Amino acid sequence: MSRLNAPSPDDVPEAAQGTLDNIGAQFGFVPNMFMTLASNPTVLDVVMTLQGSLSRVLDAKTRHTIALAVSQANGCDYCLAVHTYVSSELGGMSSDDIDLARAGSSIDPQRAAVARFAQQVVKSRGQVSDADLAAVRGAGYTDPQILAIVTVAVQALLTNFINNVNRTDIDIPAVSPAGTPG
Repeated sequence: MSRLNAPSPDDVPEAAQGTLDNIGAQFGFVPNMFMTLASNPTVLDVVMTLQGSLSRVLDAKTRHTIALAVSQANGCDYCLAVHTYVSSELGGMSSDDIDLARAGSSIDPQRAAVARFAQQVVKSRGQVSDADLAAVRGAGYTDPQILAIVTVAVQALLTNFINNVNRTDIDIPAVSPAGTPG
């Protein structure tokens, strides 16, 4: 059961209503995480602005791969469910590639390097080794792209932390828990 209070649909602050309407149009409903964030419209705006800005830094499958890899490494079951749903239903990723992303890999060698690097960023709390940087560079990523990878990973951590603190009720088709293979 969620530990933070989400406003009822009738009590959503006016400053959050338009954002929730847009999210509802995209998903067909408003996921619990966004209802919880709506209790603080500024936080909702920060999360949505960050997601919108980061949609321009790497291609969608790479961003989805990072989100899945980070959510698995950080043990966020809610985010795994959301990112699995978005990756498959909106992002065109196969179930095999979603499972590989959770494991820190991919069917695509470049995305596999990104998934491994993103998980290493999480596990080392950003204290990656020279070998970790060399591996992601060796896969063809430039330093500006590495900055983007780290930023997308941190954005995933932000929502992981929010949902882990809240223990957000999963309202999207569940996936196997973070402690188990995808």
